[in-house]
Amino acid sequence: MSLTVHHYDAACTDPEMIVHANSMHSNLQLTPTLESNNQISFLDLPIIRKSHQLEIDVYRKLTMIDTTINYLSNNPIEHKLAAYRYYIERMLNLPLNCTWQLREWQTILRIATPNNFTNTLLHKLKQQIQHRKTKPPPTANQDNNTKWATCTFSSRHVRKITNLFKHTNIKIGFRCRNTIAQITKPATDHNIPPHSKGGVYQLTCKSCNLSYIGQTSRSLKTHFQEHIRYIKSNNPQLAYAQQILHNQHKYGTLNKLMTLLKPLKYEKMLIPYEQFYIQSLHQAGKLIPEQYPGELNPLFQLAIHHPPYTLQDRASQTTTRNPDT
Repeated sequence: MSLTVHHYDAACTDPEMIVHANSMHSNLQLTPTLESNNQISFLDLPIIRKSHQLEIDVYRKLTMIDTTINYLSNNPIEHKLAAYRYYIERMLNLPLNCTWQLREWQTILRIATPNNFTNTLLHKLKQQIQHRKTKPPPTANQDNNTKWATCTFSSRHVRKITNLFKHTNIKIGFRCRNTIAQITKPATDHNIPPHSKGGVYQLTCKSCNLSYIGQTSRSLKTHFQEHIRYIKSNNPQLAYAQQILHNQHKYGTLNKLMTLLKPLKYEKMLIPYEQFYIQSLHQAGKLIPEQYPGELNPLFQLAIHHPPYTLQDRASQTTTRNPDT
């Protein structure tokens, strides 16, 4: 049986210590990192040997990519500034001399420029961090009373709502859902037949072609069997069974009569979508009389008469505004 030998770098120049450490176990071998040009790297810091003292600087690999969350991206400002907040706090907390600190600050500004951050914004962030360092730490009672809540960030309007809690003990943390993991996540229900899902459905009468709109959190197949059971038992409790029994109309099979209009996983959205489709089919003259709505909802009216805004509409508007391009 062969054993894999693992090598580890060690910032040590004592040969006797290296020999002793390598003799402890055959699978653990230490390789010393020697000092070069009076300096040696330790974690993300280069330690520089001077005549009477040691100085440190910020070390970055040559393969480092100067890419952060772009300032123009649709992300909370807290997330955009997170990387630069870390850079600035590290620069201020490390015991850097004036020369190294100035060079680190210039590096931070250089990283921010291609990511569309202005120097004014970073200077303001630096002043805020320096001001916070001079303030006394909060008391234990203040920390215990602070509560955190998570809000899904989607637009600038969310900021107006969260500002209501600005002077309270409730802190808002933002969470984005349009991440790469969410976008590239494969659909889990693409192989599930429509009649095995729940949501808002349309059930058509075979004789008059008028439709009934319903909603269920269970599968459509299970709900369809309930409708048929009410019809066979001569029980007009449901509107669709009442339509079939009172008019002596015919009904058919699941695949020919039942259509899934809106698959939904959250039960709280079932009733709003059901009411929307009821009003939509009623205006189109395709709804059974037993399900006629009372007063029309003006918000549904707006959605019915104005179709969703598409990318083609945006392209056509751009062409109209700029006919020369």
